[in-house]
Amino acid sequence: VSRMTLRQALGSLEQQGWIERRRGRSGGNFIREPQVEVDLTGLPGFTEQMRRANVRAGARVVRAQVIRPTPEVAEGLDLRRDADVFEIVRVRSARREPLALEETYLPAELFPGLLDRPLTGSLYGLMRTHYDLAPHHAQEWLEPEISSSEHAALLEIEPGTAVLLVTRKASTAAGLTVEFARDRYRADRTRISLRTGVAPGATTELLIERV
Repeated sequence: VSRMTLRQALGSLEQQGWIERRRGRSGGNFIREPQVEVDLTGLPGFTEQMRRANVRAGARVVRAQVIRPTPEVAEGLDLRRDADVFEIVRVRSARREPLALEETYLPAELFPGLLDRPLTGSLYGLMRTHYDLAPHHAQEWLEPEISSSEHAALLEIEPGTAVLLVTRKASTAAGLTVEFARDRYRADRTRISLRTGVAPGATTELLIERV
């Protein structure tokens, strides 16, 4: 096989994400761990996201406590600043590797005794089974973020590495706000997917701005 053909083959594998090519004395071509697809369609929790990707989810609780909310959290939960809020921070993993850092905030008044329950599984499952207050719809914001030293240590990445921040405000079917969350996903190990469509009977308009 010619050297040019080999370079083209390796370049194609790199573009597809199967290998990582490193330069230098210790460089070479290394097999790259495939990214895990995180499907946000339908408001799934992390456990359900990993089930869709055929990967077993894991969780490590960093802290779970009662706090007074910051202005952002209070606004996200539609609460007063003096209301008690559960803060649950967890590192979510798959294939024994950290993939996401979850910061979840819940109104303490709605979920009495929650912190005494096992928190390494699905929080949505607990909210549904024990309180009948599972999120039904949500608004989510996706944006890049540069990881802090604390977040980088928990995700096992270098400080300053880019991560994908998903901020979420979720409510029940009756419109009661039950969750405000910030989820940070490792960009090198996850790929976000979302299925969208036009509702029946809806119309679309094409707007063209002339400069």
